[in-house]
Amino acid sequence: MRALIQRVSEAEVKVDGETTGKIGRGLLVLICAMQGDGDEAPAKMAARVAKLRIFRDEADKMNKSVLDVEGTVLVVSQFTLAADTRSGNRPGFSSAAAPIAARRCTLPSAKSCASSACRSKTAASARI
Repeated sequence: MRALIQRVSEAEVKVDGETTGKIGRGLLVLICAMQGDGDEAPAKMAARVAKLRIFRDEADKMNKSVLDVEGTVLVVSQFTLAADTRSGNRPGFSSAAAPIAARRCTLPSAKSCASSACRSKTAASARI
């Protein structure tokens, strides 16, 4: 799995003008299931995201996790994180998991994060 993690004061995902996910302070996580990801990958990624110390503490040091600040995580499936741009002008996405397999990984990632005492939401996937 690959993830791009952004600290946010708020985040919202809209599909066709309809809000599919919205959070306040927390993390926006774009996640990509890769071919060969095992069944343990979603839980492992969620645990890692939940424990990342990327929020400032009272001493202005990055020492707090999203759990510590009682933030929320918005998980968004994003297959473009698998882009292979090593050659040519057209990226390849063959290393990304197939859409059905990706859905099986994204939802468990959000649920695993939630079971880590981290509030989480999953934005609905865009039409494939």
